Amino acid sequence: MKTFIYMVRHGDSPKHGNERTRGLSDKGKLDAQGVAHFLLEEGIDAVISSPYDRSILTVQELAEQIGQEVLVFEELKERVFTAEEKRISDKVLSPLLKKSFSDPNFALTGGESNADCQQRAIKVFQELLHTYCGKKVVIGTHGAVMTLMMGYYDQKYDLDFLLQTTKPDIYRMEFDGQNLVGVKRLWDVTPSSNVHHENKD
Repeated sequence: MKTFIYMVRHGDSPKHGNERTRGLSDKGKLDAQGVAHFLLEEGIDAVISSPYDRSILTVQELAEQIGQEVLVFEELKERVFTAEEKRISDKVLSPLLKKSFSDPNFALTGGESNADCQQRAIKVFQELLHTYCGKKVVIGTHGAVMTLMMGYYDQKYDLDFLLQTTKPDIYRMEFDGQNLVGVKRLWDVTPSSNVHHENKD
């Protein structure tokens, strides 16, 4: 029985503030409407999210339009890079990501490693595959934890993949039971694309 998981990376958010409570920028809010509009056509059965506000807000409109509540799972939160709850700068994050993907067990004091993050997230992911077998489920997520969950099934989802993703982004994962059958990117933001052209900057 085929199960479809739609990984929805959150929209653009402010570059400062608390990791858990940062919301969406104006662009992020606009793109969240585009996400809802697009996924309405997919026949989604359930909407799941990380507990972080920017992730919930990216999928909330879709949930409302299909008459569902966003179901939040703490274990689906973004990888915890440092003990601080403030967003870390891109300048600091870039070498940290590079080291993390070359050494899955590397972690800063108070943070978690790629291996730890993948383990806690994939446990919930597999439970969702079981619970929603044969259904279509959206997961509101983040760049690193999304890449680690997808990378659990196929190692081509690595740092290079993460660095080419956008905010927002949508990947439809097709499963036969617990086995990944295929992945298709649905959020296309190239100028030549006719998908979401109304949501360009």
